[in-house]
Amino acid sequence: MNRPLRRIAVCFLVLTLALMGRATWIQFFAADTYRSDPHNPRLAIARYSQPLGNILVDGAPVTGSAKTGGTLAYKRTYTDGPLYAPITGFSSQVYGSTQLEGVYRKVLDGSDSRLARPSDTLLRKQPKAGDVSTTVDARVQKAGYAALKGKKGAAVALDPATGKVLSMVSTPSYDPGSFAGSAPADRAAWDKLEKDKNKPHINRAMRQSLAPGSPFKLVVAAAALTEAPGTYPDVDTRTDADSPYPLPGTTISLPNENPAAPCKDATLRVALQYSCNNVFGKVANTVGQDKIQQMAEKFGFNKKRLDIPVRAAQSVYPTGMDRAGEAMSGIGQFNDLATPLQMAMVASAISNDGTLMKPMMVDKLTDGSGTGIQTFRPTRYSKPVTPTAARSLQSAMQSVVTSGTATGAQIPGLTVGAKTGTAQNGVNNSGTPYAWFVSWAKNADGKKVAVASIVQQADAARAEISGSSLAGPVAKAMMKAALPS
Repeated sequence: MNRPLRRIAVCFLVLTLALMGRATWIQFFAADTYRSDPHNPRLAIARYSQPLGNILVDGAPVTGSAKTGGTLAYKRTYTDGPLYAPITGFSSQVYGSTQLEGVYRKVLDGSDSRLARPSDTLLRKQPKAGDVSTTVDARVQKAGYAALKGKKGAAVALDPATGKVLSMVSTPSYDPGSFAGSAPADRAAWDKLEKDKNKPHINRAMRQSLAPGSPFKLVVAAAALTEAPGTYPDVDTRTDADSPYPLPGTTISLPNENPAAPCKDATLRVALQYSCNNVFGKVANTVGQDKIQQMAEKFGFNKKRLDIPVRAAQSVYPTGMDRAGEAMSGIGQFNDLATPLQMAMVASAISNDGTLMKPMMVDKLTDGSGTGIQTFRPTRYSKPVTPTAARSLQSAMQSVVTSGTATGAQIPGLTVGAKTGTAQNGVNNSGTPYAWFVSWAKNADGKKVAVASIVQQADAARAEISGSSLAGPVAKAMMKAALPS
């Protein structure tokens, strides 16, 4: 063979070996990468080739599947979509999936390896999709949603004994079924949702942190009783707090919303009863931000990861404050931030004699035949306060309901404790204040529920915005639904 032909042959041999090597590499080493690439259309075709599994509330599906007649054979449908959207999230052929739809995508589309039977593997058959059973109580969910209708806000109800999420409401809401497919109408519905200034697709119950206002005083009171028992041995010891309270290092004093309230030198019980800013500004400075931070973090503040299993936004107790900021933070202002889920956790721990159970929204995953593939058990998250301190706070919160700022939350047949609050919003409180209500209730059998609700915006006049009048009825409706008489 002459030299030019030999060179051409060698060149073709090298190219052939290179192609074989590339094919081998793709087949054996890069297959999973290509298979899982979100831009791979085969993924969507496989995902929607059969009916999706369902998300269950009280054992009944709140989701479904419908035939499309297209390449993507099925699309997701929702029963009472806006009601359960903060829990289910959405599953869209075009825009992906969120919330439980996203966390348990592989269970719901049948691709989770735990769903496969030996016959499925042998026949290369896709397993039947599994279901996700939630801890949500439909009665509580419907009660909260109805009470929040027409308002921008959110609410969370927890079972203090187990941490189970009984309800998670966020309004205004949206219909996840309106853009579940890939037709022009679905894309138009998505564009409309994206342009909505009220951002109904945001789960305000756990994905938005706002100033907690006066309900944060419960955390400060817990720190006082636990970390400074020599100064604050119980909720009925006088606090020696001037009214108004001079903010350290400034010429400004911290006033009370109601100047006529008996806040001067008030006890912690009276200070919670009348929401005395002067007392909690003074207590925050006395206990100190380091000890309050420790207490706040036991309740869940400053934690970057809280998965229930959907990840919650971080709630924040700031650090490195000057003394004036420390006092303002003591009343839930300055740079304090909290989600309704976080404040429900505070109420839950107090009502559960000081033990905080980790919130959980799902109790079981099942395969296509209803057989469990994974069960979730209640777990302890922390123990922020002693049983003695917790019961003292329970007693003080009951005083808020019997003769304080939350008398409207009284429920015949139930013992109720609460803390109301109105958090400032914007520079110099230029925005609409947030109305908060953090509470718990107990029936004669000892069964309890903890609820936190917030109303960010309503039709009420600014002067009429208060935690008791706006957020209180939401929490009350949910507590009555959770503990029917």
